[in-house]
Amino acid sequence: MTISSIEGMLQQLRGLAQVAGGGTASQATAAASASGFAGELQRSLQRLNTSQERAYGQAEAFEVGKPGVSLNDVMIDMQKANISFQTAVQVRNRLAAAYQEMMNMPV
Repeated sequence: MTISSIEGMLQQLRGLAQVAGGGTASQATAAASASGFAGELQRSLQRLNTSQERAYGQAEAFEVGKPGVSLNDVMIDMQKANISFQTAVQVRNRLAAAYQEMMNMPV
């Protein structure tokens, strides 16, 4: 792996961070995030966030006594969100390990 390809990858990651943080990124970075591995990763993180927000919203609704919100549904949604989060953490760990392994490869 050459330095220029690593720098290109870092630039894409910076662009994704800006998009996630509410900033603007170049059209090339936005197009790259719309498809491929980076796009799928971003969509997965968005689904994870949505799942967690829904679970926390249901928990709050149950706490205030909103009718139609059962404890069973709250607990199931909380567990689903927890499992999704744990999966995302494991994917992150595997990606970091793969990156480290590639960086340690002889040239």
